[in-house]
Amino acid sequence: MQLGGRLSAAIEVLDEIETRHRPTSAALKDWGRAHRFAGSGDRAAIGNLVFDALRRKNSLCHLMQADTSRALVIGVAAQAWQLPHEEIAAAFAGKFGPGPLSDDETTRLSASLTGDEPDWISGDYPQWLDDAFKTVFGEKSADQGRALAMRAPLDLRTNTLKTTPEKLLKAFAKFGAVQSQWLPEAIRIAPPKAGGRTPNVEVEPAHAKGWFEVQDTASQIVARLALANPGMQVADICAGAGGKTLALAASMANKGQIHVYDNNKHRLRPIFERIGRAGVRNTQIIPADEPQRLEALAGRLDTIFIDAPCTGTGSWRRKPDAKWRLKPETLEQRLSDQQTVLQTAASLARPGTRLVYVTCSVLPQENTQQVEKFLSQNPRFKPVPIAQIAQKSGLSGLVANNHTDPNSLLLTPLDHDTDGFFISIMEMI
Repeated sequence: MQLGGRLSAAIEVLDEIETRHRPTSAALKDWGRAHRFAGSGDRAAIGNLVFDALRRKNSLCHLMQADTSRALVIGVAAQAWQLPHEEIAAAFAGKFGPGPLSDDETTRLSASLTGDEPDWISGDYPQWLDDAFKTVFGEKSADQGRALAMRAPLDLRTNTLKTTPEKLLKAFAKFGAVQSQWLPEAIRIAPPKAGGRTPNVEVEPAHAKGWFEVQDTASQIVARLALANPGMQVADICAGAGGKTLALAASMANKGQIHVYDNNKHRLRPIFERIGRAGVRNTQIIPADEPQRLEALAGRLDTIFIDAPCTGTGSWRRKPDAKWRLKPETLEQRLSDQQTVLQTAASLARPGTRLVYVTCSVLPQENTQQVEKFLSQNPRFKPVPIAQIAQKSGLSGLVANNHTDPNSLLLTPLDHDTDGFFISIMEMI
């Protein structure tokens, strides 16, 4: 496909998302099925156009002074991809293009932000979240929003139960893989430019061998900060597909026990294949419909890891459509879910047990405010200073740029070059 055809396809997909309120991945998949002539390179380029449009929706609509799918794609071509204006004009006017640019559209190819725009426009986040962003980030709100609107790298976690970071780096040298600044076992592949493709690493032999898992560095960091050591009794009570479970198992060198639970059997289903491939032997999977087995662990646990259900605002780089689907009522539901799971964790603790509360959110309501509420209702728990935890984990540098109180840590793309993640650790006294 020529550029004009790709631009037309992106507009078509964005229209489908807007009019039918469909998830972006589903709309792109259906477009590909209906247009079999489009190769993998075409589909990747179209997907990039669509996701980049959603990443920067507010600022692009402002620059184009229009909120149509056509305006968004023009904005992506000029602003995000920085294509020559003559190339954009020719592609739009070409045989398979969306139609010639108007005089106004041509003029707006050169538009730029003035610096006077509201933070929610220049930072590309929903207006209704502006107060929350200001609470956490203050005058850096727009900067943090822009960082959350960038393309994300592909991060891998070396499975130290089976290989070493050096071997994994060698296996992925062909993709330009480098080691993370934070963790030696975190391996990073840079995001592609413009219409390029992210490598499908899961078809590589190293994946079948169980050498790695795809996992953002922030997710790896919070698993490290849990300080799950060999021989411990650990419960992962919102395990989902088990990414952090596997990281905890590696930290524990397969010694001790991880009791794995999630109240949704569909979320938990992938863990069985993953633990087999990774060579993990210290997990006990508790079925979703047998919560009594989780309750029976009360008083026996050293650490309770809570990867709490949340809005996912910290993962907007990877799921840009999610930020525009997020509604106040969804946030309220997540807050209720978090309170429930925190109380469940508290009921399982004994003196000395640590609760590791984690979200992939940057919103204060889900993070510091949620922890403050829990501590006020559960006086037998005390917060553990995050600097103390970071030092024991060999990650003291993480706390240099922190937007929360001394008892917690908020990782962000701007400050740590990771997804947005929050962690707070509390201990029963």
